[in-house]
Amino acid sequence: MSETPVDSKKIDSSKRTWLIASGCAGAVGGVATAIPFVSTFQPSERAKAAGAAVEVDIGELKPGEKVTVEWRGKPVWIVRRTPEQVAALAGIDGQLADPKSERKPDELTPEYARNEARSIKPEFFVAVGICSHLGCSPSDKFQTGAQPSLPDDWKGGFLCPCHGSTFDMAGRVFKNKPAPDNLEVPPHMYLSDSKLLIGEDKKA
Repeated sequence: MSETPVDSKKIDSSKRTWLIASGCAGAVGGVATAIPFVSTFQPSERAKAAGAAVEVDIGELKPGEKVTVEWRGKPVWIVRRTPEQVAALAGIDGQLADPKSERKPDELTPEYARNEARSIKPEFFVAVGICSHLGCSPSDKFQTGAQPSLPDDWKGGFLCPCHGSTFDMAGRVFKNKPAPDNLEVPPHMYLSDSKLLIGEDKKA
């Protein structure tokens, strides 16, 4: 009679061990089935990191406004310049370190952007918003005229707050500044009047 409780305890213990083992096996099976499902999302993330093109709607962008998107982990600016900002690009070549974008053209300026506006369409400026000095992100200084850290005849552009490098509204760096080069113009193309593709410039 005294053996019965002992046997039931052994049975209960065996059941508990089997249930735990089964549960663990089920959990492992669940993880195994989940991993392939999650991995299906990884290629798109890798593609983004590798530089997949980014489509941007610029239809609502007003003159004087800027939008920032991410491409290859970098901030890319799209600025819709006003007619006054486009006009201000002329006549300042003597103040610029590389006014015709001749330095590192294959790295910094696609052939279609090697012009005064550094753009396909003069009103739209597309650039990687990273200073060529130490990788800081310049600030917008679109307002003209005298301001702290800027000359009295400032015509609008960008100021890197880290070391004082200045760029005009086409991302061209001014002389005698720490930044050695103009801002990078990434590959881009227009899909329509209101759609811009960053990262590609040739139709497949």
